[in-house]
Formats: sequence, structure tokens, C-alpha cells
Amino acid sequence: MLNQPWTRSQRGEHPARTSFTHTGRSVAALLTIAAVAAATVLGGAAATAAPAPAGSLGGVISPPVTGFEAGRYIVQLADAAVATYDGGVTGFAPTQPDVGERLNAQSKNAQSYSDFLTERQEQVAAEVGADIDYSYTLAINAFAAELSTRQAVELSALKGVIALTRDELKHVTAVPSVDFLGLTGYDGVWAGIGGPQAAGNGIVVGVLDTGIAPENPSFTGKPLGTTAGSDPYLNGTTITFAKSDGGTFTGECVTGEQFTAAACNTKLIGARYYVSGFGLDQIGDASVGEYVSPRDGDGHGSHTASTAVGNHDVAASVAGRDFGLISGVAPAAKVAAYKVCWSGPDAASADDDGCATSDMLAAIDQSVADGVDVLNFSIGGGSATTTVSPTDIAFLGAASAGIFVAAAAGNSGPDASTLDNASPWITTVAASTIPSYEATATLGNGMAYAGASITVDITPGVPPLTGPLARADLLAAPAAVDALLCAPGSLDPTLTAGKIVFCQRGVYDRVAKSAEVKRAGGIGMLLVNKTPGSIDTDDHSVPTVHLDSMYWDATFAYAAEPGATVTFTPGNSTSYEPPTPQVAGFSSRGPVLADGSDILKPDIAAPGVAILADGANAEGAPPTFQFLSGTSMASPHIAGLAALYLGERPNASPAEVKSAMMTTAYDTVDGSGELVTDPFAQGAGHVDPTRYFEPGLLYLNGPDDWWSFIAGIGYDVGVPPIDPSNLNLASIAVGALTAPETITRTVTATRAGDFSAQVTGLPGIDVAVVPSTLSFGAAGESASYAVTFSRTDAALDAFSTGSIDWFGDGTRVHSPVAVQPVTLVAPQSVAGTGTRGSVDVSVTAGASGDIPLGAVGLAPGVRQPNAADPADPHSGSGASGDQFSYQVEVPAGTELARFDLNSVDDTADLDLTVYLLDGDGGQPVAGWQSATSSADERVDLPTPDAGFYLMLVEVFSGSTAFDMTTFAVPATGGVGSFAVAPNPLPAVQGVPISYTASWSGLAPETDYLGLVHYGDTGLSTAVGVASGPAQAPLNTVAPSITGTAKVGMRLTAQPGEWDTAGLSFSYQWQRDGVNIRHSTGRYYTVMKKDRGHSLGVVVTAKKAGVPTATAASARVMVKYGSKLDLDLRSHTVTTSDRVRVRVELDSSGRVSGQAITVTVTSASSGPATFTVTLDRRGQGELRLPRLSAGSYTVQASFAGTATVASSVSAVQKLTVKKPKPHGHSAAPTIR
Repeated sequence: MLNQPWTRSQRGEHPARTSFTHTGRSVAALLTIAAVAAATVLGGAAATAAPAPAGSLGGVISPPVTGFEAGRYIVQLADAAVATYDGGVTGFAPTQPDVGERLNAQSKNAQSYSDFLTERQEQVAAEVGADIDYSYTLAINAFAAELSTRQAVELSALKGVIALTRDELKHVTAVPSVDFLGLTGYDGVWAGIGGPQAAGNGIVVGVLDTGIAPENPSFTGKPLGTTAGSDPYLNGTTITFAKSDGGTFTGECVTGEQFTAAACNTKLIGARYYVSGFGLDQIGDASVGEYVSPRDGDGHGSHTASTAVGNHDVAASVAGRDFGLISGVAPAAKVAAYKVCWSGPDAASADDDGCATSDMLAAIDQSVADGVDVLNFSIGGGSATTTVSPTDIAFLGAASAGIFVAAAAGNSGPDASTLDNASPWITTVAASTIPSYEATATLGNGMAYAGASITVDITPGVPPLTGPLARADLLAAPAAVDALLCAPGSLDPTLTAGKIVFCQRGVYDRVAKSAEVKRAGGIGMLLVNKTPGSIDTDDHSVPTVHLDSMYWDATFAYAAEPGATVTFTPGNSTSYEPPTPQVAGFSSRGPVLADGSDILKPDIAAPGVAILADGANAEGAPPTFQFLSGTSMASPHIAGLAALYLGERPNASPAEVKSAMMTTAYDTVDGSGELVTDPFAQGAGHVDPTRYFEPGLLYLNGPDDWWSFIAGIGYDVGVPPIDPSNLNLASIAVGALTAPETITRTVTATRAGDFSAQVTGLPGIDVAVVPSTLSFGAAGESASYAVTFSRTDAALDAFSTGSIDWFGDGTRVHSPVAVQPVTLVAPQSVAGTGTRGSVDVSVTAGASGDIPLGAVGLAPGVRQPNAADPADPHSGSGASGDQFSYQVEVPAGTELARFDLNSVDDTADLDLTVYLLDGDGGQPVAGWQSATSSADERVDLPTPDAGFYLMLVEVFSGSTAFDMTTFAVPATGGVGSFAVAPNPLPAVQGVPISYTASWSGLAPETDYLGLVHYGDTGLSTAVGVASGPAQAPLNTVAPSITGTAKVGMRLTAQPGEWDTAGLSFSYQWQRDGVNIRHSTGRYYTVMKKDRGHSLGVVVTAKKAGVPTATAASARVMVKYGSKLDLDLRSHTVTTSDRVRVRVELDSSGRVSGQAITVTVTSASSGPATFTVTLDRRGQGELRLPRLSAGSYTVQASFAGTATVASSVSAVQKLTVKKPKPHGHSAAPTIR
């Protein structure tokens, strides 16, 4: 079923790269940016955390106190809070709810006990003359008060007071990421290398992003001069900078809208923009925060750039609130901005924003030419489908030029195999948490939950925000859509006014939700994740606390109760403070499914949640700052650390920097504070700049190794391949273990010493490291070791993870390891050609035994026509922004539906989205997408639902024609006599074995698809066949000739058997392989001239539209006739006589020298044979031996030759008698 395609000349989103939206205007569609924000998060996001502990604190021991200073304190008392009180105080019934029930804070018992606690608190405070500012009785029994030193000392000594805690320790302010990383302070990393003014000195970091805001103080520098020196200077229009590695950076400050050459300085030494691929006609204007220049209108590029290399101690404020001083990781490094991402004209949507591959490739290329040392790439999105996309290869080139590339892992976690930017020559970064800005939402039932907030008022003396709490779906306007999501226009002002609104995160921008609450008269918002996700410090329209999904059930239920209330207080006043660093829930995970899963990603984790850095501003507007979360924020931390490392070791290779970071990393933690060792979440662990300058051992690799890796994953690049697992990385991954496998690594020492190996984890896998001790006499020496992995009882088809660590003189060199034992290793797909043919498929089993094979298909592909131009041989043709749609029906019983999009121009970028519709021409109910940066796309749907499917093709960049082809492989049936042999396949564990898949009788110029299943393993191999031009029929049983090949006899030609039906045949008779004139019928009468020659027939098979084919019969020989005569000189003899036999063979053929057999037969003694050779006249003679008395028959026979027919003589009778006696000698006998 086919609907007419349509086109829409509008810039659409690039969904595979979509990963964020955040406050204000966003280039979200292609950036792995900030928050995993207002859009619905599939599979969850933020860090998990344990619930706050409940119960009496009477058994808690407060930390030792060494002194009290005047200030604000939280005073905790020994009695249980209302929610945890289970009795024991005379006159007060228990108030702790039973399991499965909720606390009713308004009940008489709860109110009574709460009053009791309040009274006790007042009594305690009164003993030291303190005034209570806040009283907590429901979730915690405590009060807050301003205390003098004397009051604090006295309270600490009172019975019933179990802890005094300075308020600032609970009202946690965010720890700047540079502090968390150990860069600052008198003993920090910066201090050890000469201070922040030397951190990254002589290094240039290039940032591929949304541009840069040059007025921000993070990028302030001196005006560029024209005199050569240590500072960057102008050489004409070229910005020249002498780098610490001895090279020279040559940049340019490209002017444009609201961006002059004066925007660059000795800090910002390059600013370029690339828009040709995206299209000038597709971008927005200044009214939506976009500029045709390097100026950043989104903020993402300025944020990442300032995170990496922003100036030291820049005062930052958001929405008028001062957040102190911020610094980039390498504040002494220079920055070059390459704007490749653009905002479309629709300010309300991110669907028209994006980054064209062609623009990114141009920028990468230019960055290499300019001479940057480090590149940050916070762009990406969907799960990596390859490690060799165009951008991957461009980054290989950059890395080959000595440029360290940091890239964001993506924001699609916590689901497995969601990671992007998977090539091994870049450093892929996961996002981790650091202590952030928090506020506490205390419900009217006493439960208190801390979440992210920068909008809850922290002004001293300002009463906390308290109000009725109501769920948004209970405040919905008539006919509202998505009210619980606080969609724009969804709330009824008459119901919402004066309330704090419970909103579910997802679909809509987070800040749009608070804007809707404000529009409807709400006074605050409790934003809660339904599934795990980030909790974000957005600048909301109303005071907001953002909670993670662990609090969803409790808050969702309570917010629907009549009389529900909530109080927002700044800081974390609960007893639970999330441990750090945790890998953020939104951070994309491995394992990488592309190219055999032999690369372990991500590589490392770095801070990426609630990171405060620069924002965007228009020319003349004040600089801005913003909090953003995402792996986009984590990646520039690694880029900055690379600059820091290179500032000290300017000639270090990208592999050295990456290895130093990975091998010195430490494990992250989970919500309960327990160590997390999952390499698919954290890679090698969390980066530790305090250790990475002294790694002990380095895993070095370079361009030759990278190309051999590419050869190893199946590409012909003209170099010897390696097993992809053997790429010399600081991690090890074996994606398919069937037999014991040995992986090698080479390490280079950074100092002399001995190192011993230790294996941790890897359950069910036997690991042998040889040698297990490495010794180095000096820095720079290298040594290799081998690791053999053998499965013992590890689960099949699941990764077993652990690590190999080398220890020496206090140094730990860490390598994460992941090994997956598999039931079977089989190719995902193989390809064949021809209307008939076969392809050999090699598989390796993880266990010995027969593997049943099941062949399904073949199914012909259907190329969707161009309804707008039926004569067009392609499905469509369009330019950047054009979209086309096609509808097909997938029948019931389909094993595999394939949707293949093939671009005629491989430099273009096409995207494909497939939707299942609720009926013919209906609405989408499910969708799948292939939106890589490649020209071609494919969506495969195993066992799809029957129904109508819509294919949406978008020309993301470039201009090209394309073909859209669909396949539906049936569970039974199929065409082409598709078969496999042998079946079953006799497999031996770990030994490769092949089977053959074959087909015949396919239509020409058609693509076909089939499947081969492997028993109950769940694995299959797709067999694609491009039939190509029509092939000539194939003769399967040779033609033959029937009849007797004698002169005058009629011979008949039989055409044999062929693989093609509907053939007609013609014949050509041949004598000794030469055509006989006028002998082209099926029958032939043998002539005299044929004697002594061979006769054969050539059969020609014909069919309309198919090439002709011929096949020849076996030849038959037409022989000369022969007549054999035998003559006995006497027919009666005695036993003393020897009979003379004469033979003569009459033939026109050559018989000279031929043997004639003479047979003499007696009834008593049987036959005896004698041979006579013919002379040139065809005659021969022999004398028989003496015979015993009796009766005999004598006959001659000729066996024939290749040219003369056989013959036999007439039978002659011979009588042998005894002679008349003359003596007593015995008669002879035939022996």
C-alpha cells in the first residue's frame, strides 16, 4: 500500500543527536548538552540516591567537637520525629505509619506528639536563652537557631541533645568543579605547577560548539598587538601564537553579525563559523538569539569553553544571585571557537536547530590547520553504530596531528548501549555529580526531601516559602493536554492561584513548566522526575525544588491529598546528603555494540551535573552565567585537564594524555556510598588530576595502530589488520569469547621500578597474565604482557567485568576489563550477488554440538516510487531540509522488516524515521530512527507488528537523489529456493566452521533479503542478495543423444535439464566438434561420411529477457563396419594334427595390428582362447595346439576400436579323432 510522498522544505530536527533542552533558547537538537531537560527522558537519568534514614536519632553519636563559633546551628534532639515515633512516651500514642500506609500529619495523635516535640525544643532552647527560627518535628526532631559560642557549648552538654551542626554544613553550596577535582588550594594541582596563571600555559583548546560570548570575563585578555612575543599577536589579520610545544597557532577572528575583529584578544585567539552545510536560509536571527558570526546565542559553546579554559576567579551570578568565583580547568590556556551548531527561526522549538556534518568536518579540518592542541566536542546523541563515521575519521586525522579530542558520551542513560562517540582515538567522557546547590521540600506530613534549586530564597531572615501543595493534573484547565506535565496553557488560574504545584518532568522545557505555574498564579513548583534523571539548577519563574524519581511515589500521592502543604527551605536540611561522585543517571552507557564490542567505552568520568559556567549575551548586553548538566559539561573538564597536562608536557601524544587519565582514575559511588566498578557507566573511573602526572605506566598507540584497528573491524585500508581487542588501550574489551583468547598490551614506564599484576572481578572467567611482574630500569622502557581469558562458568551472552591493575611502589595502574562469552559468533549480515549463487558463512560456536540452521526467505525488496515523477528511477531527490514520506503495509507473520535508505551521493547526510501507524494513513503509535552522520540509513525491525508503516526521509545536509527500499521476510515461504548446507552444522567449541547459503531463480535487478537462524540461540544472519543483471539459464543435467550411431540410423537430441522454466531450445549437430551444415534439428540421420568421426549436439536455451545459454552433449562415435571370417583348413583331424586357423577382417577402417580372439570350445573341457594379430591386409593365421579327441566349435571375435565396429565370425565345427594305432604314445590335451 503506497501513499503519495510529500516534501516539506523546512529544517527538521536531527533526532539521533537530540539530547537536551534547557533554559531559554537552545541548540538542543544536535548537542549532547546540558540538561537531559524538559523533554521526556526515555530510560531515565540522574544519579540514584538512598532514601533518608528514618527513626529516632537517640543512638546516633555526633562528631567530636573541637570548638564552637557563633552562628546558625541545627540542633537535633534524641526523641523520635513524628514519622518514626513508635511509642514509649507516656500519654502519646505511636504515630509511625504501618507498612504500606502513609503518615497523616493532621491526625490528632500526630498533632499531639508534634506539639510535645515542639514544647521540648522550646524548653531546650530556653535553657540557653536561644530563639528558635525553624522547628522540625515530622521527619526530623530538630530546630534551627542562631547561637553564640556560649549557647552552643551549653547546648552540646545538655541531656537529650544529640548533635549540633553548623547550618552551612547542611545548606550545602555547590563545590566548584575545580575544587572537587583538587586543582585549587595551597596543595592543589595548580599550586604544584606554578599556580593558575601557569595552568595550561602555551596550549590552545579548540571548541566545536555554538560559538562564544567574547565579552564574558572568562575570556578577557589584553588587546592583540602586532609585535611578535610570548603573547598572541596579529600578523596582518592572522592571530599568531607561539605554543609551548614549539609549534605556532595561526587563527583568525572572523567578523560577522555582532562580532568584530576586536572581539579577539590574548585569551580568545580564534573565532570562526561554519554555516554552509546547515544553510543560511535555515537559521534564526538575533531576535531568537542567533547570529551569522562566531557569537554564541545559545550559551552552550560559551559554557563548555569557559569550563575548559575560562579565566581564573571570575565572579558569577545567576538571576541576581551571587554564586562566588568560577574558573576553567586550565585558566592559562588559550581558546579558539569554531561555531558549527545553529539555532533555527522557531524560538519555541529545538527541532530546527542543529549541526551539519559538513560544517563540523570543515571546522575539524581548520582546527588542525590552525594548530590547536586540544579539541572539545560536546556534540552527539544516539547510540554509536560505527567507530568510523566521517567525524570519527576526521578526529582520527586530528589525533594523528597530535590533537587530543574529548567528546561527550551522550545523555541517553541509564540504558545500556546508548553511548555515542565511540572511536578509540578520542576520549569519551561520562558525567558525574559533585556537591550541588540544594533546597529542601518539607511536606505537611513531615517528610522532607532535598533536591536541586537556585530559586529558593536564601536571604537571611526571609521566612521560608510555605503553601498548599496540589498536583498539576488536579488543577487542569478545561480540555487541557498534559496538565501533569505543566504544559503551556494547561493550568486553570482559578484553581492554581496561591498554590505550590507538583509537576512531572518531561516533554516540555523545565523552565516552561515554572513559567506556566507563574502564569496561572502559582507561587512555587515541586518538579519531580518519574524515572531516574538529572536534577537541575534551573533559573525558574517561581521558587522550585527539583527532586529525583526516588521521591516520586511519596510526593505524587501526598500532593493529591486534601490540605497537602509543602515548605521550601534553602539547603539540605535532611539527614541524607548524596555521596559524590556518582555517574549521572542521564550519562550514556556502554557496551558499545558497534564493530564487535571490542572497544570499552566510556573512557572516563568527569563532573557534568549542575556545572556553573558562562552563558550567552548579545553585543552590548551584560555577560551571563548558567547552570547546565550533561556529558557536554563533563567533556570540557577532560579537555581542560588535557590542556593542563600538555602545559607541563607539551609533547605528550593524545594516547599518553588519555592513558595517564584512565590509569589513575578512581571508582565512583552509588547512592548509598558504595563503590561502583561498572566500566560501562564510569569507564576507568573518575578522573583524578592529583595523580595523573605520575601514572607509572602508559599505554601508547598512534595512527598506525588506529588504521590497523579499522582493518581489523573489516575495512580494507591497505594495512595489516589487528584483532580490535589488541589495540593498545588502557582498557580491554572482548566482545565475543568462544575459545580461550589471548590479548596483548605494551606499557611504557614513566619511571624505573617493578610492577605486579592483580586481577579483580571478572566472575566466571579465568584470567592469566603473563608475565605477572614487569621490571623497568628507567623511564621510557617498554614491556609487553599477554592476558588469556577462558570461560569457566560465566553466563553466556553477558559481559563479565573487572580490572587488571599493576602495582609498584605505591602506584596503581588501572585498566578496566569487560569480556563477553557468547553462545555463537556469527556475522550479522552477509551479501551475495546473482540470480543464482551462494555465499559461504563462517561461524564459531562457544560450545560443541550440532547447530540446527533455519533458512527463512528470500523476500524481494520493493523500491518505493517517486509519485511526483513516475519516470524517476529513484524514490526521490531533495536538498537540505526536504522531507519525504512513504507508507507501506507489513503483513502478519513477517520475521524481519527492513527499511533501507540509500543516498546516491555519499557526501550527503540523510536521516530515516519509521513509524507504526494506528491504521491506513493513521497516527503514529511507535517509532524507530536511524539518523547517523552517514549518507545511508537502515531500520531493521525483527518480528514487527503487522500494519501500516510510515517512512520519513529527511535530507539533513547536501543535495542528492535516493532510493527507499523495503523488505518483509516471511516466517514461512519465500522465493529463490533459499537453502543452507550442511544442516545441522557440526560445531566444535572455538573452531570456525562454514556453511553455504544458496539460491536460484531470482528475478534480475532486484534486491532480496533472507535470514538464517541458529537453533534457539536467538541469533541470526541476514543474507542480502543483489541479483544484478539477468543471468543465463544454467544447465543442471547435460544434453544427451539417443539412438544407434550407425549409418542410416536416426539419432535424437535430448536438451537435458535447466534451472529456468519456460525455455525453448535449438540444436546444432557437430562432427568432431565442427558444425554440420544444415543439421539444426533435433534429429539426425547418420551418413557414411560420419564413419570414423564423433557426433555431438549443442543445445541453445532461450527465453525472452534472459541471456541465452548453451550446453553440449557427450559425443558418440560413428564407427566403420567390419566383417570377420574364420576358415579352418580341415574340419576333421586327428589328435596328432595341429589345425591351421585363418582369419580375415573386412573393414574400411584401419585394422592392421589389431588382435583377433579365437575361441575353441569343447563340451568336456570348456573354452580356450588364442590371439592372432592382423597384418596390413586384415588377415592373420595361427596353428592350434594338438587337441584331444572330441567335438569342438571354433569362432573368432574382434573387440573393435575407437573407429571400427566389433564383429564375430560364424561358428565352425571341428572334429578330432584318435589316429589309427602305430604305437603307445598318449594324445595331447588342451592345457
